[in-house]
Amino acid sequence: MNPVSVFDLQQGYKEAACNFHGSDKYKKLEITFWSDARGYMDFKDYYAVLGVSESATPEDIKKAYRKLARKYHPDVSKEENASDKFKDVGEAYEVLKDPEKRAEYDQLRKYGARADGSFQPPPGWQSASGFGGGGYTEADARQFSEFFEEIFGGGRHGGFSGADFGGGGFRQSAKMRGEDVHARLALFLEEAFNGCEKQVSFTVHEIDSHGRMVPRQKTLKVKIPAGMREGQHIRLKGQGAPGVGGGEPGDLFIEIELAPHPHFSIEGRDVLVTVPVAPWEAALGATVTVPTVSGKVNVKVPKGSTSGRKLRLKGKGFPGKHPGDQIVVLQVAMPEQHTAEAEKLYEKLAELEKGFDPRSKLHV
Repeated sequence: MNPVSVFDLQQGYKEAACNFHGSDKYKKLEITFWSDARGYMDFKDYYAVLGVSESATPEDIKKAYRKLARKYHPDVSKEENASDKFKDVGEAYEVLKDPEKRAEYDQLRKYGARADGSFQPPPGWQSASGFGGGGYTEADARQFSEFFEEIFGGGRHGGFSGADFGGGGFRQSAKMRGEDVHARLALFLEEAFNGCEKQVSFTVHEIDSHGRMVPRQKTLKVKIPAGMREGQHIRLKGQGAPGVGGGEPGDLFIEIELAPHPHFSIEGRDVLVTVPVAPWEAALGATVTVPTVSGKVNVKVPKGSTSGRKLRLKGKGFPGKHPGDQIVVLQVAMPEQHTAEAEKLYEKLAELEKGFDPRSKLHV
């Protein structure tokens, strides 16, 4: 018996479809045609290729892709079948990095994959996302798998964007930018306020002469500008992980952390300090010495001040284009012990101020 060509199947399908259109036989006919014409193929689990779960975030997927792409890059890898693995990793990332393609793939993964590991697209399947205008040439795109082409159709004419490889298409000599590296640096408040020079140690991953990904410790001397605050970052261009295939290195991002200070706290660019004052200083007014990050200053306490009153020292906060202020919070402090004479004075004061009720607002 002579084998039946796809053309013969198409012709037979068209004739039968005209007779059975709209009936249950039409649906069965369509399924039979697609099963015979397209057949079954091995299912490619892109999540397994990248070593991530179905719930992986875009950042997780990107991180896994970069790690594996470096590991199997044909320019440096000594792994067996590195070139094929490199293509598989790139193909998986191309699908999973794009929300629309990933959603389509997840549907097919759920309904098209078979128990025996084979795969068949549903009848009449056509990708809604498609491909086109990417960084791949048609010759490059032929390296996509049959599975990929069957799902997304135009994959052999579209492809990865040039941004993923620093320019052109899917070439074995593609340049790949190095990973950015993040490090944390703890500073004393005075160091952050005045600026300083510190050593920063961190780990980068690079490919050795045997094509293996290995960690390497780096130490840099970094100049910290004055006025750096908690959570701010310093970017050192080109100090991250080295690139692959002649690609440029990544950057180093240093996040600033501030060690707790015994007296000062920070709110934005403002510096807060609590300053105790004696009852008579608060009642009569006084000039007191107050610490600031840059040195001591004299501050006038207004007559009749109470605990919690705030005095603002303009421009005494963290430096910058718009410098912050220092906020002095007054706290009335009582002596731990009084002399007999002082107690008599308090008794006299109580008699003179007996009309004052400090708890009147509590309605008790």
